[in-house]
Amino acid sequence: MSRTGNTPIEIPDGIDVTLNETNITVKDNSGEKQFKFSKDLIISIENKKILIKPKELNKKTKMIWGTTRSLLNSLILGCSNEFKKTLKLVGTGYKAVLQGKILKISAGYSHDIDYQVPEGINIKCQDPNTIEVSGANKSQVGQVAADIRSYRKPEPYKGKGIKYENEYIFRKEGKKK
Repeated sequence: MSRTGNTPIEIPDGIDVTLNETNITVKDNSGEKQFKFSKDLIISIENKKILIKPKELNKKTKMIWGTTRSLLNSLILGCSNEFKKTLKLVGTGYKAVLQGKILKISAGYSHDIDYQVPEGINIKCQDPNTIEVSGANKSQVGQVAADIRSYRKPEPYKGKGIKYENEYIFRKEGKKK
């Protein structure tokens, strides 16, 4: 039995959820999001709660049961409040500037990196060394943050690079004489 899949999903006020045969549509004031689920699952809406049950218990349905519930839950949570990831730029001359829908990153290369901000993602630069990525889709926010971090991953000797705000960089000792 899936412990995650058994727990019902609460539908907050102001969010409208409609159910088709293989699609769930979540509407709120920001827009409409659709989620396609497997035919092996039975999804029902009862008194402001979404319940997910498998049609029959086998290996495949056990694998997708909890995953579907988690994805649906993050979709509904993203409608009520946005997901955030904060990145820090550590290093001399490392900075980021937002110009319209393009994020310009100076990360120690001979050229600036121009990152096109995807649709549905908000990026803020409070100061030149901080980038805040936010949006309603949890996986998209994480992917955008990982893409920006991949331009200059933090290195273990001086700690320079682009890192998550709460990330700990294991430091190494340099070469000895």
